[in-house]
Amino acid sequence: MRTVRTSVGRIGAVAFFFLLAVAGRTFAQTPEQLEIFRNLTPEQQQTVLQQMAPGTSSGPTSAATSATRKPGTGTVAEGERRGTTLAEDEDTKPAALKPQDSVLLQLELGVKDPDPEQRAKAQDLIKLIRSRNPYELDDNARLNLPGMAPVALGGLTEEQASKRLGAEPALGDLKLSVMRLPLLLTGTRGLKPFGYDLFDEIPSAFSPVTDAPVPADYVIGTGDQFSVQLFGSQNHSYNLTVNRDGSISFPELGPIRVGGLTFSAARRTIESRVQSQMIGVQANVAVGDARTIRVFVLGETKAPGSYAISGLATMTTALFASGGVKNIGSLRDIQLNRQGEVVRHLDLYDMLIRGDSSGDGKLLPGDVVFIPTVGATVSIDGEVKRPAIYELHGDSSVDELIRMAGSLTAQADAAHASVTRIDEKGRRVVLDLNLRETAGRNLVLRNGDVVHVAALQPELDSGVVLDGFVYRPGVFAWRPGLRLADVIGSVDELKPRADQHYVLVRRQDAKDRRISVLSADLSAAWATPGAAANMVLEPRDRITVFDLAPGRERIIKPLLDDLRLQSDVNRPTEIVSVRGRVKAPGEYPLEPGMRVADLLRAGGNLEAAAYGGTAELTRYTISADGDRQTTLLTVDLAALRRGDAGANLELQPYDYLLVQETPDWTEQETITLRGEVRFPGSYPIRRGETLHEVINRAGGLTSRAFPEGGVFTRSDLKALEQQQLDKLAESMRADLVSISMQAARAGQGNAGEALLAGQSLLSQLQSAKATGRFVIDLPKLLSNEARSEQDVLVRNGDELFVPKRRQEVTVIGEIQNSSSHLYQQKLGRSDYIEMSGGTTRRADNGHIYVVRADGRVATQKEMQPGDTIVVPVDAERMPRLPFWQAVTQILYNVAVSVAAVNSF
Repeated sequence: MRTVRTSVGRIGAVAFFFLLAVAGRTFAQTPEQLEIFRNLTPEQQQTVLQQMAPGTSSGPTSAATSATRKPGTGTVAEGERRGTTLAEDEDTKPAALKPQDSVLLQLELGVKDPDPEQRAKAQDLIKLIRSRNPYELDDNARLNLPGMAPVALGGLTEEQASKRLGAEPALGDLKLSVMRLPLLLTGTRGLKPFGYDLFDEIPSAFSPVTDAPVPADYVIGTGDQFSVQLFGSQNHSYNLTVNRDGSISFPELGPIRVGGLTFSAARRTIESRVQSQMIGVQANVAVGDARTIRVFVLGETKAPGSYAISGLATMTTALFASGGVKNIGSLRDIQLNRQGEVVRHLDLYDMLIRGDSSGDGKLLPGDVVFIPTVGATVSIDGEVKRPAIYELHGDSSVDELIRMAGSLTAQADAAHASVTRIDEKGRRVVLDLNLRETAGRNLVLRNGDVVHVAALQPELDSGVVLDGFVYRPGVFAWRPGLRLADVIGSVDELKPRADQHYVLVRRQDAKDRRISVLSADLSAAWATPGAAANMVLEPRDRITVFDLAPGRERIIKPLLDDLRLQSDVNRPTEIVSVRGRVKAPGEYPLEPGMRVADLLRAGGNLEAAAYGGTAELTRYTISADGDRQTTLLTVDLAALRRGDAGANLELQPYDYLLVQETPDWTEQETITLRGEVRFPGSYPIRRGETLHEVINRAGGLTSRAFPEGGVFTRSDLKALEQQQLDKLAESMRADLVSISMQAARAGQGNAGEALLAGQSLLSQLQSAKATGRFVIDLPKLLSNEARSEQDVLVRNGDELFVPKRRQEVTVIGEIQNSSSHLYQQKLGRSDYIEMSGGTTRRADNGHIYVVRADGRVATQKEMQPGDTIVVPVDAERMPRLPFWQAVTQILYNVAVSVAAVNSF
């Protein structure tokens, strides 16, 4: 399985498309992309987001560097880096597709208007290909699409692969884009050979340091330089180089032969000659600069050839000079050939695993470092510290392999390991291993074996888990006889508002993993520690403490899902429900021996509004002929609360308990009185109370009150009016479009003016907000001492505003100057219109109306204080919209109502 070795959380698809847009990719932001992205695993989603994020590249991020070969010589200079550094533009090249790469495919129709049959076939093909995203290239880097021959994509970039697939006849006119998912292999497929990454980055200088002491066994040869210091009767310093004949030319002493001697022997020779031939003089001899020698590195190296390296070099120096060992080369049997004989074998595992460099032999001129092909290899994965592919050296046991892999992790299950191998008949077989036993650890490995060490099960074997509304959730040690009160010792362990009467315990049977559920009353457990309420806990129990507030479904739902999954025809799902007037209604697990009182306790017990007399229990049973039958049972809640055991019925699967509401129970309802009321404010109301009665409770109206202009509003009427206004606006918008098209065809000259007026009306209508005014005759209502048909039954949320006495008359609409005038009894409607400058040419003089202060509409010409005269627009002058005139009237009435409401 291909996954990413990172811990990621789920990423939203919104972020995915945002990054697509920022990165400038060629993928369209379509619903299909969203569906594909949702169907990816979280690791694949994270990989897509990392690849599409700005500033990232799907190509290589760095170039490997190594030592550089000199053209024509096959040698490298000491201290040089091998290989050429890639140019910066090559660093950012898109990565080429290779075998086992994962790719995400995006498809869409390439033809704008294909015929229906072609479209249906293309959409079926798109759906089929998308359903199998992402795709994995095979071992030959070929893409295998359903119903198509394999398409070779190896070595192509994403853009080139998209063009290659676009040329496939089987895809027709479909447009296809390819995106590479740079996923990492895991498991045995993701294992890498151990040790070869040592040569991934060659150091800038692989020659030995020149200021280190020269070992005593270093063999002197041509080119070595001695530093000789004379002291005593004479004081001189000389730098003497070994000639080709193996001698140094010492002043006053002549040639001294040192070639082929070890450094310790050469030093004794020089010091003795000085001491014997130069009376009173002593010498201090050291090696200055070591010579350069030529060696060969052959076999499975990355760059075989002849190399000039330091005379102090070792076998590993030569390996680094040649670029390291290929993946098919051996790390455990690197040979040093000298004059046709193998003089040393180097096992790099000794250095890499144990830090032992004793096998790293010194080189002499003409030596050959030979790397044979890799020997037998085995793989190990799972719970070891260093999973990899290891090379065997002779007969090796599983115990030796585990030591090479760094030993087992703390999570390893040593009793459950396995070896997958190919037997003598060519069959792939699996052998069980118990690494706790000697026989399992001493098993001799074969070439190609794969060892897997399993992990311990994540479940607790001995412990209980506490979570929920507690201060210290976590894992607690289990012991025989452990009880609930031992884990939750007192109320101090609980957070405020924790439910002390319903604690849920999830229990898993160790034999068959079947889930069961228990509950307990913490208060009862603390009160009587030895009682059944203080239940005895078992290993792996999970205790959950709930909040008193509703909303337990999120925690209980996974548990209910487990119960549903383990149910069958012989074992019904152990779930019961409680609804109605309880604090936490919903579905709950059915416990062994669970009764109605337990279900009420699970539901948070009864609310204040619950009917305490009886409740209804609906029970579903299966008859002998297989039919489902429904039985209604009555639960005596009053007897249950008195402790009558007979009323506490035992529950069965699917039981449904309904707790009804107390008749005539409502939350406290209020009405608000404002304005010229003697004691304004919010007043609680009782069912059936009238507005007249509430006003009397408020002390009646003041002497400044203007009851004729009282504004009474109701919340549910406001919602209904707003709904009608919105519906009217939609109808008017549609008619405006129709009228504009008709006017254009008919070539009407006044069409533009009419449409402009219509758009203005539509804009006003859309911005109009309903007030919910309920027109009442407040003076007549207050004039009757007893209830009458004029009185109003009040509801929750009603508001009454009584303004101060009004003395003005207002004129609005199609007039020259909308204004208000002082009321004069001798003036009529036309007088006030004239006082406002008269009507405009668009006015409809035949439909002028008056809105009274109490909200009623009248056509009389006699005026009253607080009246509003409305002059509507003449809809007859414009192309017919059947309801334009109605719209204008509604708008004016809304304006008048809003003005009245806003006045307080």
